[in-house]
Order: sequence, then C-alpha cells, then structure tokens
Amino acid sequence: MIERKGHEMFPIAAIQSPGRGDADFLMARFARQALARGLRVRGVVQVNIDRPKSHACDMDIQVLPDGPVLAISQALGGGSRGCRLDPAALEASVAAVSRSLAGGADLLVVNKFGKMEAEGRGFRPVIAEAIFQGIPVLVGINGLNEAAFDAFTGGYGCRLPFSLKAIDEWFEDARGLVGA
Repeated sequence: MIERKGHEMFPIAAIQSPGRGDADFLMARFARQALARGLRVRGVVQVNIDRPKSHACDMDIQVLPDGPVLAISQALGGGSRGCRLDPAALEASVAAVSRSLAGGADLLVVNKFGKMEAEGRGFRPVIAEAIFQGIPVLVGINGLNEAAFDAFTGGYGCRLPFSLKAIDEWFEDARGLVGA
C-alpha cells in the first residue's frame, strides 16, 4: 500500500495521473470530501474552466478551502511552445496558501509538484513549512519532476496508487503519524 523507508515517513504523498487531468479531478474530489468532514484543508486544486479559444495547457487553480479561482497560465499566442505558466500568478496563489496555513491545517493539497517546485520555488517552501508543522501533504506529480520530488523528500515521500481509497488510507495513516 504505502512505501516506507525504515520506520519513518514524512507525511507527504504524491499521486500521478494515468491520463491528462485525472489527478486534478481525484485530488479535488478528496479535498472536497475532507472539507465536508470538517477538516481544515489548505492548498490549491486545479480546476478546468471552459473558455472560448482556450488552449489545452490553460491552467486555473482554486485556493482551498473557498478561495478564488486563479488563472496561472499565460496567453502566449497560438504558435507558442513551451511552458505557459504565469510565475506571478503562481506566486500570488503561493502567498494566499502560505497565509492560510498560519491558521492551522489538517491537510495541504498542492495540485502539482512541478517545474517551479523542482527548481526550489513555487509551492516548495509552503510544502516544507507544512511538513515542519506536521501537516500531511498531498501533491500531484508527473514523470518529469519525480527525481526532484524524491530529492526534496529525501526518498521518504510515498507514491500512492491512483484511487480515492488509497489517498484516504494514506491520509489516515499520516494523521496518526503526525499526531503521535
């Protein structure tokens, strides 16, 4: 079920999407269920909003628990290639989540441990702060950033099977570890 090294485990888990956007949907669903149970969920989940002339890489995130939906991709034009992430918009969401952690949390959800996090920016400091505070962290990950995730967690992060049940079991285990 959960990969552990030794007897210790950081309360951080990653989930990888079998298809484009699947992890976003699953993580958002888990976050909504945790909120409905009265848990203090902080972070961001990716939401996809239909827009005319939208690009397949358009990204919108919602700040949890009930914050705004922010567009974090830039409109670079039809012929553009490469990363469309808007660093300023991402940093605004990071600041909002960082402020929300000050009030305490039961779970931090970050839609993606992506390129910015791999480079030491983006949500990486917020994730580190949550771990330091003993808050379980759930992140989405892709193959491009797995090595950076492993380096960041020192190999103590775990990979979860792609299922709501696996996330729920990990979360209950993680809550027990940090509450001990």
